[in-house]
Amino acid sequence: MHYHVGVPDEERARPQRLLLTVEMEFDFSRAAKSDSIADTIDYFAVSQRLLKFGDGKNWKLIEKLATDICDMILSEFRPQNISVEVKKFVIPQARYVSVAVTRNV
Repeated sequence: MHYHVGVPDEERARPQRLLLTVEMEFDFSRAAKSDSIADTIDYFAVSQRLLKFGDGKNWKLIEKLATDICDMILSEFRPQNISVEVKKFVIPQARYVSVAVTRNV
């Protein structure tokens, strides 16, 4: 994903590549029996929503971004629990920095 995120204004000026890991818990028993997407979370729809999520927005902290993503997915896709990890590749001496947020309904 590419979002505008960073504490300094110049860092937020351009979208940065971020790696998101989204884990959702949901009772998949109906979907396992029916083999119907109507009985589960449409993961393609989630990915498409995430691609557009940053349009016209910016964040200073990846902690706030991760929290906002959790809130959006909980409200729009209704998993029972969600974890979102955001990895940012901003420090040359480190592979990445990351934060993870978990929300339980």
